[in-house]
Amino acid sequence: MDGTARARSIPPHMAVYAEQHQVFHILQKMVENLLIDRPEDPIQYLIDHLKKDNDDVPRIVVLGPPASGKHTMAQLLYRRLNATRLTPEDLLSSDVSALVEEALAYKGKEQEIPDALWARIIQERLSQVDCTKRGWVLEGFPRTREQALLLQIQGISPDHVVVLDAPDIVLIERNIGKRIDPTTGEVYHVTFDWPEDPELQRKLVEPAGITEDETGKRLLEYHRNIPGILRAFPKKYKKINADQPCMDVFSQVLTFVLSKPRSLAPFTPRILLYGPPGSGRSLQAMLLAQKYDIVNVSCGQVLKEAVADQTKRGLLIEPYIEKQQQVPDNLVLRLLGERLSRLDCATQGWVLHGFPRDVEQAALLQDAGHIPNRVFFLDIPDDVAIERLSLRMTDPVSGERYHSLYRPAPRVEVHERLQQNPADAEQKVQARLDMYHAGAEELEEFYQDVVHVNADQDPYTVHEFIESCVIRPLPKRDPRGPPST
Repeated sequence: MDGTARARSIPPHMAVYAEQHQVFHILQKMVENLLIDRPEDPIQYLIDHLKKDNDDVPRIVVLGPPASGKHTMAQLLYRRLNATRLTPEDLLSSDVSALVEEALAYKGKEQEIPDALWARIIQERLSQVDCTKRGWVLEGFPRTREQALLLQIQGISPDHVVVLDAPDIVLIERNIGKRIDPTTGEVYHVTFDWPEDPELQRKLVEPAGITEDETGKRLLEYHRNIPGILRAFPKKYKKINADQPCMDVFSQVLTFVLSKPRSLAPFTPRILLYGPPGSGRSLQAMLLAQKYDIVNVSCGQVLKEAVADQTKRGLLIEPYIEKQQQVPDNLVLRLLGERLSRLDCATQGWVLHGFPRDVEQAALLQDAGHIPNRVFFLDIPDDVAIERLSLRMTDPVSGERYHSLYRPAPRVEVHERLQQNPADAEQKVQARLDMYHAGAEELEEFYQDVVHVNADQDPYTVHEFIESCVIRPLPKRDPRGPPST
């Protein structure tokens, strides 16, 4: 027999481990840095990279026209994130290196510092321990597209680029009112941020280049350069309206920089649908499977197929099904485990319904390594469930299913021959509902990230809500505190 024709079984623990520990993300970062730095000893380089453990530190660039609040936002960010704040001026006044001395020589001759030299100075500073361990916030640089591209050549690629924006007339008014403390370098404003201390007021001086004409020239230069800069950072920048109260601006900036860049890691959905009888689990599973090409795994269908195929386990569970008794959990789990471990489930993902029904079954499923990454509880009132099930009947001739309220039989003769499934009798439905409620609370505690869905509405509305929760990342859990997005 050709071994390649058999259904291959893939250990479920592999996908769960890779997802929990972000293995793909780690490998992606390692390869990116390897290709940028191109070290002579790649193995030792990768070992050193893992020891640094700094893939998630902030790497932020704050840009904006004059008087847009770059300085204030950068200060608030580095304090909030405990990162290193850098400005072009600070880079030239920090510990002197050969590169800084070269730049100061240009400055002493009143010449422009070459862009390539700026990029090397920044790369040298960002390679120091405080930046690699705590991350960095770079303020007001790059100023041109050429500088942005040279930073990338040096392997400097921010995760977030904050672009502050405001009308020119507002920026000119702000700039004219600027005052600076020559001792500390703190910036104040005669209208918006004037200090109360009279002695400090007397110390403040008017900075150079804040007249209306000079501000207008700087704004014109900024508007000419910013489109090219942003093209160098596609999908990494966000424009934020700076013409609003400072803390409102900072709130939006902080929300943006705390957001994770979209991961390229493959996401394999493992969806569990749980709900009372009549909640529409089968329909929602079918809709998800059709749209996203994931495997629809119905516990009841798996058992029926095993019996129909006369497999060894199918022969074991056949007496239970014939007598309408509950199949032992160990037999159900073996069949489900085999189905969920097949290649299609491991590569495409799966949506499971009909199992587990209580916390004991959930624990067995988890011990077997089949851990869902989305758990939905489809909620409907008991009277709605009874109405949905007890009023449905089947035409024995055509096999069509009808409902007295939602889909009545089209003709009288069809209505007269309709038959009800004994399991849909009101008393039996109520008994199944009681069993559901007995295990629902413990199951919700077992699966901590349960998403409740109001299933008492149009099924396609329910599907859209489930779909939005499947494609949206779940919040990361911080063991030291509440979940943070």
